Amino acid sequence: MKKILFGLLITASALMAELQQVWATPQFADKNIKIIDIRTPAEWKETGIVKGSYTIMFFNEQGDFSVESFLRQLNMLVKKDEQFALICRVGSRTGMVAEFLSDKLNYKVINLKGGIMKMIHEGYKTVPYNQ
Repeated sequence: MKKILFGLLITASALMAELQQVWATPQFADKNIKIIDIRTPAEWKETGIVKGSYTIMFFNEQGDFSVESFLRQLNMLVKKDEQFALICRVGSRTGMVAEFLSDKLNYKVINLKGGIMKMIHEGYKTVPYNQ
């Protein structure tokens, strides 16, 4: 009986999590979904950011990270059951972070594959990062 209840609990928690893989396109920026840009400040300054997006660095320039710091900032912007998107330069960092947030912490995450570079390549005009 305990095994059955444990199995149901695991299944239920897996159903609450949601990870979508979506190509980063200029049209996605027009949707009413919060976009969290996890790149570094130097990258934000270099390319600009998606208009209306939120900047929360995950990995620093040396590849170090603080899950605690990231989650503290993320939870000030999104609710646990609110769907949001992650973007980085080309989608490799967001692939890892989105999977972690979805699978381990049950967030509803959209990974924007191809990242900001794909959007820019398709004609998206970023806005300057001013901080």
